[in-house]
Amino acid sequence: MNILFSRFSILLLFLCSWNSFITTEAYDALDPTGNITIKWDIISWTPDGYLAVVTIFNFQQYRHIEAPGWQLGWSWLKKEVIWSMVGGQATEQGDCSKFKGNIPHCCKKTPAIVDLLPGTPYNQQISNCCRGGVISAWAQDPATAISSFQISVGQSGTTNKTVRAPRNITLKAPGPGYTCGPAKLVKPTKFISADERRKTQALLTWNITCTYSQFLARKTPTCCVSLSSFYNETIIPCPTCSCGCQNSSQAGTCVDPKIASVVPASGKNNLEPLLQCTQHMCPIRVHWHVKTNYKEYWRVKVAITNFNYNMNYSQWNLVVQHPNFDNLTQLFSFNYKPLNPYANINDTAMLWGIKFYNDFLSQAGPVGNVQSELLFQKNPLEFTFEKGWAFPRRIYFNGDNCVMPPPDSYPWLPNATPNLATSPLIILLMTFFSVLILM
Repeated sequence: MNILFSRFSILLLFLCSWNSFITTEAYDALDPTGNITIKWDIISWTPDGYLAVVTIFNFQQYRHIEAPGWQLGWSWLKKEVIWSMVGGQATEQGDCSKFKGNIPHCCKKTPAIVDLLPGTPYNQQISNCCRGGVISAWAQDPATAISSFQISVGQSGTTNKTVRAPRNITLKAPGPGYTCGPAKLVKPTKFISADERRKTQALLTWNITCTYSQFLARKTPTCCVSLSSFYNETIIPCPTCSCGCQNSSQAGTCVDPKIASVVPASGKNNLEPLLQCTQHMCPIRVHWHVKTNYKEYWRVKVAITNFNYNMNYSQWNLVVQHPNFDNLTQLFSFNYKPLNPYANINDTAMLWGIKFYNDFLSQAGPVGNVQSELLFQKNPLEFTFEKGWAFPRRIYFNGDNCVMPPPDSYPWLPNATPNLATSPLIILLMTFFSVLILM
């Protein structure tokens, strides 16, 4: 009876743990409050509906929306139509055959809206629109971390009691990965006039919160990390098959580096990657090289290489976690901002390119890389080259966690290389597990 109860307890504990994993998969420890908030502000009523301004705020510190940009979708509760739009457009008009004379912009029950492109005529623009759906990360550039469009909705009701919020909101940025909650009624947004002497407010405001999960966005990782140092000739590559494996049974699944020069440049981003053949098969590789040791300082070189022929990364960023970032002295050719996700512990840095210099990471090829060097001041209480201390704990590229080499493979000091083959403990453990398997 006791054994049965014990097994039941273990099963119950496992199920509870599994449920907690599912509900917290969108949580990011380095950006615990990061999300995308969508404000739906009704600013005036029309004869059969309302006029609203929809604003997308990217409150994520280091995850941005890159080209080809965001796509916002929803379902209407009633028989609403979109009469007109400014600063955005529906991707499909739908069946508007029952209308005569004035034809709506979109009659679909489930419209999908995209941003307008740069260069749109001024009479079709509103504030914070028309950047092709590209939205910066909040820490990188708050001024461009917002996108807006204006929408005129008909057949929806003309009072706070008869109008209904959109349902089943979806956000592609540009692919999957975001999960949006229901629209919630909140306090009306207040607007300040240009001369800052008058405040007005929306007639009604709904808020929608969307959170990101890397597991929903992609089946495999998108980046990996390789390591090297001046004190060890061994270069630790990205783990084999970090982001997938070469498919030997299907020709053309990747591009041989020998013929890479003949791959035509598409000039446009494609969500379907075309990768250079590598042992790791990742679109992005980040290399961390411990370069020089001085009396009071030490220097690191960071290089980011693009192996994807179908993607140019604009406004890219890198997040690195290392305990010595509290003593970062100088940074060359990258921008830097401390993130401090753990209150006063400054061990997480956000790095990104300098505008018009290296903020654009080109597709795979001769110019498909960016690099910089970091100079750290030594803290005598914690600095060491032993046991891989000089290497990062975690690295993110464009908000996605990169695959790190296993810690026991890090470059060791010449006089500190572990001799695992002759270790009595390793031999004892191997013998124990071998016997266990045979039993």
